Amino acid sequence: MTNVMIRQPGYMPNIGFFKKIQSSELFVFLDDVQFVKDRFDNRNKIRTIEGFRWITVPIKRPVFGKKLNEIPISYECDWVKEHCDLIFESYHKTDYFSSYWDSIKNILEKKHEKLIDLNLDLINYFNSELKITTKTISSSIFNISQTKTRKLVDICSKVDATCYISGISGHDYLDEKLFLESKIKLIYENFIHPIYNQIHGKFIDNMSIIDLLMNEGHRSQKIINDCINQP
Repeated sequence: MTNVMIRQPGYMPNIGFFKKIQSSELFVFLDDVQFVKDRFDNRNKIRTIEGFRWITVPIKRPVFGKKLNEIPISYECDWVKEHCDLIFESYHKTDYFSSYWDSIKNILEKKHEKLIDLNLDLINYFNSELKITTKTISSSIFNISQTKTRKLVDICSKVDATCYISGISGHDYLDEKLFLESKIKLIYENFIHPIYNQIHGKFIDNMSIIDLLMNEGHRSQKIINDCINQP
């Protein structure tokens, strides 16, 4: 059985995203779907002394009708310095800041032309640090023109998947009949967020993965390993 997960590669994703990669035998980056603003494709949250802050990668307009892998990054403002300054301010007192800071800063300072390249560069770095070895590919290599559930099913068929694993919210939008007709088992999993040591007081969940790494360092791998995906 080949268990496959398919997700859009966002900017500095949270723990749940990396648990999904770890839990699958093949992970597909859904990079050729329409970009939608105000989601997690170009932004995420980090823990600050005030609570949390959004860090957002500005993009060149217009974006209507463009796919995620076509979105260019805007450098009209110095958002790289802004993100670096905020990350430094928020995490430089954590135990493991120095273990990751230079690498993250170097990736941000590369001045990637496209959002997808920045996102994947960061995700691949975090996978390496978390020792996640799941094979990953991008959906755009298949040139599938279908959308929604049909696209997911066609991707699964292209990679000979026997099982597609969806998040619990998939109940609200997936056409289960299409998986059944294609003889692909459909499983829903509900990610249970772990609580870990976190700077700045009362724990807040669903921060970027950098929050876990900066606070827990080498223990991050075990924390993700021990995360629960409830059926």
